Amino acid sequence: MSVYDYSYTSIENKPVSLSDYRGKVLLIVNTASKCGFTPQYEGLEDLYKKYQDRGLVVLGFPCNQFLEQEPGDGEEISHFCKVRFGVTFPLSQKIEVRGENANPLYRYLTSQKGFEGMGDSPKALELEPFFRSIYHETYEDDQIKWNFTKFLIDRDGNVVARYEPPVEPAAIDGDIEKLL
Repeated sequence: MSVYDYSYTSIENKPVSLSDYRGKVLLIVNTASKCGFTPQYEGLEDLYKKYQDRGLVVLGFPCNQFLEQEPGDGEEISHFCKVRFGVTFPLSQKIEVRGENANPLYRYLTSQKGFEGMGDSPKALELEPFFRSIYHETYEDDQIKWNFTKFLIDRDGNVVARYEPPVEPAAIDGDIEKLL
């Protein structure tokens, strides 16, 4: 199995098969418009513009599961992303990324690259107690913890890396470069 076995509905309400991206490097991110990490849209767009001609596709999957930080409909989300951050990379309709109703793509992604902690950056260390207070005994499980968790997929559809929300898109640049 690979990501190519999954599909999604675009923000424009059109079916998209991930097999359409065969041979590309993918950066798959669950997003939200009213999150402290929302400014990462700018960094994601920067990566997309920098590498799209070499085969990178950034895919944003809006999600409202974390403190209802993505309340809008598809049109509102699309408008916000374009106007506020100049987003041109593809977006999906809102999905769930955690729990029993998690989108099958996200079930697959988290089965391939599990949660290894928030990291050791100052921002990660600051946020870890917050996430532990929310998830308690399930903090260590492999499910998505928050908005802007990122998965890097190689040209063969393999999940090669997972980056938690505190990881800025610019920090992924070198890993993307190696796959292109």
